[in-house]
Amino acid sequence: MIRTFFLFPLLFVSFFPVNLIAQPQLKTGTIPLQNNWKVQSSAKTTGSGESLSSTGFTESGWYTTSVPSTAMAVLMSNQVYPADLLYGDKLKQVDRSQFNGGWWYKTSFQIQKPSAGQTVFLHFDGLNYRASIWLNGKLLASKDSIFGVYRRFEFDVTSILQSGENYLAVEVFKQKPGDPALGFVDWNPIPPDQNMGIWRPVYLTASGKVRMTKTHVQSEVNLKTLDEAWLTVSTTLQNFSSEFVSGKLTGIIENQPFSFPVLLLPNETRKIILTSDQIKSLHIQNPRLWWCNDLGTPELYELGLQFESDSQVQDADTIKFGIRTIETYVNEDGHKGFKLNGKPVLIRGGGWVDDIFLRDTPESNETQVQYVKDMHLNTIRLEGVWGTSENLYDLCDRYGILLMVGWSCQWEWESYLGKASTDEFGGITSPEDVKLVSRYFEDQVIWLRNHPSLFVWMAGSDKIPVPELEQNYIRFLEKNDDRPLLISAGGGVSKLSGPSGMKMRGPYNFVGPNYWYLDTEHGGAFGFNTETGPGVQMPVRQSVQKMIPEANRWPVDSLWTYHCNPSEVFNNLSLFTSALNGRFGESQSFDEFVKRSQFLTWETMKPMFESFRVNQPKTTGLIQWMLNSAWPSFYWQLYDYDLIPAAAYYSAKQANQPLQLVYNYKDNGIYLVNNSAQNSGKLTAVIRGFELNSKLILNKELSGSCESGSSLKLTILDSISRNEFLFLELKDKTGKIVAENQYCLSAKQDDHDFGASSWYHTPIKSYADFTGLNSLLPATVSVKTQFLLGKETGSYKVTLTNSGKTVAFFAACQLTDLSGNIIKPVFWSDNYISIPPGESRILTCSFKSGLVDQKEVKVVVEGWNF
Repeated sequence: MIRTFFLFPLLFVSFFPVNLIAQPQLKTGTIPLQNNWKVQSSAKTTGSGESLSSTGFTESGWYTTSVPSTAMAVLMSNQVYPADLLYGDKLKQVDRSQFNGGWWYKTSFQIQKPSAGQTVFLHFDGLNYRASIWLNGKLLASKDSIFGVYRRFEFDVTSILQSGENYLAVEVFKQKPGDPALGFVDWNPIPPDQNMGIWRPVYLTASGKVRMTKTHVQSEVNLKTLDEAWLTVSTTLQNFSSEFVSGKLTGIIENQPFSFPVLLLPNETRKIILTSDQIKSLHIQNPRLWWCNDLGTPELYELGLQFESDSQVQDADTIKFGIRTIETYVNEDGHKGFKLNGKPVLIRGGGWVDDIFLRDTPESNETQVQYVKDMHLNTIRLEGVWGTSENLYDLCDRYGILLMVGWSCQWEWESYLGKASTDEFGGITSPEDVKLVSRYFEDQVIWLRNHPSLFVWMAGSDKIPVPELEQNYIRFLEKNDDRPLLISAGGGVSKLSGPSGMKMRGPYNFVGPNYWYLDTEHGGAFGFNTETGPGVQMPVRQSVQKMIPEANRWPVDSLWTYHCNPSEVFNNLSLFTSALNGRFGESQSFDEFVKRSQFLTWETMKPMFESFRVNQPKTTGLIQWMLNSAWPSFYWQLYDYDLIPAAAYYSAKQANQPLQLVYNYKDNGIYLVNNSAQNSGKLTAVIRGFELNSKLILNKELSGSCESGSSLKLTILDSISRNEFLFLELKDKTGKIVAENQYCLSAKQDDHDFGASSWYHTPIKSYADFTGLNSLLPATVSVKTQFLLGKETGSYKVTLTNSGKTVAFFAACQLTDLSGNIIKPVFWSDNYISIPPGESRILTCSFKSGLVDQKEVKVVVEGWNF
């Protein structure tokens, strides 16, 4: 398919491909070069860059693709490798040597030759890692100067473009040891191609004799009243002519136009900064503020801006932005926290990673951001500036999910970077590397700074940057952005900016639920823990069956460990299995192992989040390591690679309800926690306990109220003398249930050896005892479903009724097709729940209309004892 673009003088309109009937005009001045690419290994190509980017070259045998696409993504989409390559151990079969040389990416497009007064730039937002770029037989730049995964490159191609067909060829080369490139640390296997390729968009931009770039909107909110805000609009104007240009910047926000005169010198480049002192309409009365999840609505605005001269629009831009103010603070114990619009926010989130071959789509990104919102989390941490486009950032803006964005520890450890590193500063220490990573930072800040969801730049992960690099960051931000700079996710201390105020002390592997309340030295509930978690989060049975061939499913063998994390301490399930066996005795089958594993991940995920809520304001933030997985894995995920939530997901969702009742494993207290936007008002807590034989042993009601961002101890329960089920209900003044929480408690808690703690784990001397669950009496549960379908969404209303005299334990619901395949994405109101004798619970399962045909799906309910 040939794409044709007509560049009319000073109008900057582009058309969709000529074979479409409708040809709507796009006035953005941007022409995407996304489709119609051909890719092949340089080893299988005889042509030179000059011939490949000229007429007459035939791409016989080349792979068809779109960009962004890495080399492995190209091979996968062209079925060179099977769709299930990541399951079992098939990934080992890929020949990595085929990526040692270059790979060519080639496309062609039709365009009208720019007229006098027009300027056209060719842009590459992400090349990994080196590239030589040819256009119409001419070398624009070679791999000697085009390198760096986070660099953004642009070329003035006005004089090179020709009327009719134009040919673009890019030869890409992968990173070498020591290059600061993309990496997955110890989270999953290294991709065979190391993600070489064109991994972010390629496009043309057209302007007149004046180009407008780097448009930015900053906001400052009146934090005392929240009833006014002041905007600052900046943009850079570049005059390509040898003459003075007299013109004006005109803009519009919320139907409020403004204009500002500008006189540019010949060939001048100037940054224009407009404030409310100059433009009255930039003083916003009663602004719609951008709030994160559970604190309010993430309101967005739009700025339309253009530069006009000689009665012509020379260039134009449209920017979405949010009005909000970010601040840092330090609590009384010296731990850093963050405020949004003057309100302290307890950061609660997970660590994001892209697909192993960078194949995330807008649809998969949206599902995952919706999951974050559904779990009542408010933050995603990006260790590495992930995303093959701005789509993930746009979604977080829209759904109210805060973003921590910065560099990965991939560059801080010799084993990952491929060259020597220092204990304090990592591997970016040479003048050349400092210069390159400084440019990385500048390019990424300019690219992403208009996103209100992004609230902090992270200059380091495990370590801090060398002073020269940190100074470069500070100087750049002083002139270009107002977000705080975090020197490290760990606890480093900078000579320039002092302590990071963060902590990164683990754990990353199994600890018992009481750990988070008892520990006061490592990862426990104090301060801001930037990455931590209880290790393994087992996928649902169907996902494990997909990962592990039937012959290897039981007993657990080396194929299971292959899908753990490829590092010395996370490359097996031994700590997790020890905890499982310690609680229940050894599992006798695959199904029993997976069922018990779901309980263990549910039991251990919830108190991690809950403890940080109970201990407010001593706690300021918590990032579960991790949110998702780059490939099918058993470690570090709140939903699995196939985007199917398991018990850990619903445990986190229950723990993070804005208003919730929480059991404290340290003092046996019942706490009311409030992370909603408002004070709670008077609420009623209903507390009930049942022995494992379902005898009611506790039934009491208490009332209390809790301020926003705090917790309140309501009562202390008697010591747990026997295993029991604990049911907590929170009701408002009308008797409506606001939140529910549930626990299965052991009279014997895990006994941690805190003195033997390491960076990733605290050993357990003896385990909690749940062997009584092995002989739980059967429950009698009936299931009633009601299908409801609206215009945009549908849902199932599922009523679970326990008509017997025994607690129905750990009921898990799935929506499947008739073959038993789990349908996704769907959103259950709750899951993995227990039901007291003689009671019912109503769950809802919502989904987009069109996803489900009632005749082809079924609701499947499985319980521990029914």
